[in-house]
Amino acid sequence: MGRAFGFIVLVIVVAIGGYLYMKQTQSVTSVGSNPETTIAVTAVRNDLLAIANAERRYFASNGKYASLDELRTAGDITIPARPNYSYSAQTSETTFKIVAVYSGPDAKAPKRITVDETMTMTTD
Repeated sequence: MGRAFGFIVLVIVVAIGGYLYMKQTQSVTSVGSNPETTIAVTAVRNDLLAIANAERRYFASNGKYASLDELRTAGDITIPARPNYSYSAQTSETTFKIVAVYSGPDAKAPKRITVDETMTMTTD
């Protein structure tokens, strides 16, 4: 009786683990309708984090946040050209929000990805 109960518990645990794994896999691949879009979104997220880190460094040395042009001029960032994505920054003395806007053909791709001074990334 003890071995049968242990085997049933093992099967349930493996089933739950498989279910959670599949849910995580779906959340990663649901970024677009093709692998190229998924790769592009991952690259854009990395760009946004790099820009946000540059903003934080700029704030630490200058006491305010800067526009993207100011960061480029200061040599803090180089933003690569990404097809179908454009970057913009909304800054004030104490806050910033970096926005990437998608304008490509993939209907499943996120239209806006943003990151703010708390390093919180949101996708619309």
